[in-house]
Amino acid sequence: MSLSTGSGVEGLRRGIPIGQFCKDFNEKTKELKEGIPLPIKIHVKPDRTYDLKIGQPTVSFFLKQAAGIAKGAGKTGHETAGMVSVKAVYEIAKVKGEDECFKIRDASLETVVKTIIGSARSLGIKVVNDLSADEYKVFLEQREEKLKADAAAAAAAAAAEAAAGKKKNL
Repeated sequence: MSLSTGSGVEGLRRGIPIGQFCKDFNEKTKELKEGIPLPIKIHVKPDRTYDLKIGQPTVSFFLKQAAGIAKGAGKTGHETAGMVSVKAVYEIAKVKGEDECFKIRDASLETVVKTIIGSARSLGIKVVNDLSADEYKVFLEQREEKLKADAAAAAAAAAAEAAAGKKKNL
């Protein structure tokens, strides 16, 4: 993960030395894989120094990665976008339990797990006890086919609606 001086417009407005900021950011994120979205907090002090806090990826990111999906369900509660095992939720909870928001509240691991399960539900991700790789591969293939069929149906409906609109205008 890297940051270049061209991406620091807000930093320039705040008067921080952008070259040093980029160097610090790149140093703190050098162990991280490229493309992982991270919450970042920058506290700029009156003397133009700064504190840089780089948080963990979001629960949503971890859940989608564990489920092997790019995005959640379009209709939460009506479709399943993916599945994760209870073990995966527990592993995510161990990581996210170190986040400041959970630490401040002195949240137990059970509380963190329940929060993650709630996030999974809102994304349309089903939490299951056991998840075999073969069964899940079949599920993902079927889901991909359904998404393609839904997209084709939506495109056909839009085309029909557009054609009907043209007929009315004639």
